[in-house]
Amino acid sequence: MVATLLSTKSGSNLLVLVVLIKRFSMIVKKFGGTSVGTPQRIKDVANLVCGKNDDSTGCSLSECIKRNKSRNFLVLSAMSGTTNALLEIAGAMKAANKELANSLIGKLENKYESVCNDLFDDDKEGRTLAWHIVSSFFNDLYHLASHSYSEQIEKEIVAFGELISTNLMHRYLRSQGVKSVLVPALEVMRTNCQNEPDMPYIKRAVNMVISDTPEADIYLTQGFICRDREGRIHNLERGGSDYTASILGVALNADEVEIWTDIDGMHNNDPRFVEGTLPVRNLHFEEAAELAYFGAKILHPTCILPAKNANVPVRLLNTMEPKAEGTLINNELQHGKIKAVAAKDNITAIKIKSTRMLLAHGFLKKVFEVFEKYQTSIDMITTSEVGVSLTIDNEKNLDAIVAEISDFGTVTIDRDMVIICVVGDLEWQNRGFEADALDALRDIPVRMISYGGSNFNISFLIRRQDKEEALRKLSSYLFS
Repeated sequence: MVATLLSTKSGSNLLVLVVLIKRFSMIVKKFGGTSVGTPQRIKDVANLVCGKNDDSTGCSLSECIKRNKSRNFLVLSAMSGTTNALLEIAGAMKAANKELANSLIGKLENKYESVCNDLFDDDKEGRTLAWHIVSSFFNDLYHLASHSYSEQIEKEIVAFGELISTNLMHRYLRSQGVKSVLVPALEVMRTNCQNEPDMPYIKRAVNMVISDTPEADIYLTQGFICRDREGRIHNLERGGSDYTASILGVALNADEVEIWTDIDGMHNNDPRFVEGTLPVRNLHFEEAAELAYFGAKILHPTCILPAKNANVPVRLLNTMEPKAEGTLINNELQHGKIKAVAAKDNITAIKIKSTRMLLAHGFLKKVFEVFEKYQTSIDMITTSEVGVSLTIDNEKNLDAIVAEISDFGTVTIDRDMVIICVVGDLEWQNRGFEADALDALRDIPVRMISYGGSNFNISFLIRRQDKEEALRKLSSYLFS
């Protein structure tokens, strides 16, 4: 990839335009915490991205990667368990227990010393260099623990997980002769004043790195973490490393974004509750977004939108079974097919009944304004002449909401509910799909049904105790 830099001045402003000429393909690969959760898995990921497999046993990583027809830009999460350990350290600081905080840091430091020893088991020089870098992060962590707790300090503490995992991978690749370039997320990832990704800044920053390091075999960066508009350490919150990968895929005009986890794609039902589920080979972006929002944990819904808008395909793959086909998500719709079922737990249903509602102008507006006031999202909604029923998945401000909407009528609350979502090509002109789903649930009490709000799903609100039976019956009826 060659970059042409054009500079023009307007007053005191310097505008830098980066024009990219594509001479090779770029694939963004995100690896989650379990994928890099042990020294052996870090090695496995290195083998995978360098193209080393069973057919190239005698090939070094540096030799294997020369055969690659594309460059890889890796996005890594923290090693599994690390983020929870860092949050525990922040919790001890919040409780003003510095002794406990330091003890927890020491425990985590010992873990990573063992990781370094195992990762560089036959490379003393590489082990010494890697531990020098990792121990410097722990020195910074001890220093932070000496301060009083704040939310900003917690964000800085949590960022260490991704910083350590990427540095370990970078040093390992370098020790194997791979030309790896570490791209600090804190230099290229930034949010704007709306706390959304600052795409113009990200595009300029990351493409400048690419143009400055044309000799690189692999680029890698941290998922999840970034800086805010003021330059403080921040994070992308919703979607974490998946979101980072999607944003970078757009910024780099990548051929594809690959999300590597420990399951071979998005399944047509929840394998924790239903036997014999199968990966869905192809999903439309909208179908994937519905499944992600309504419970399919393999992918966060926020990472769908950037890729969808830029038409960058997303592929879900399994690190443990790298030859598995996985799931391809793009803008191509397979007509006339129901793809999958998902469930969203911890739903609260709210019903407002009022005879004064009949033909009352502005009633719904007043109801929605209450939820907007308390920043509480609504999942499902149904209406009649004398009432409205809706669902939420966050009870944080429920008491205050109920107090205000009680002015409009009688309020009834149903807790411990579940939304079951059936996803596929569900255009209203398609005959029979909604009837099939209803027939599968004929023996299960359904509190609410939402159909027609989207061309891609039908949603049913049921009791938690009916969830597993509903998922099994839908699988049996729709996919067998």
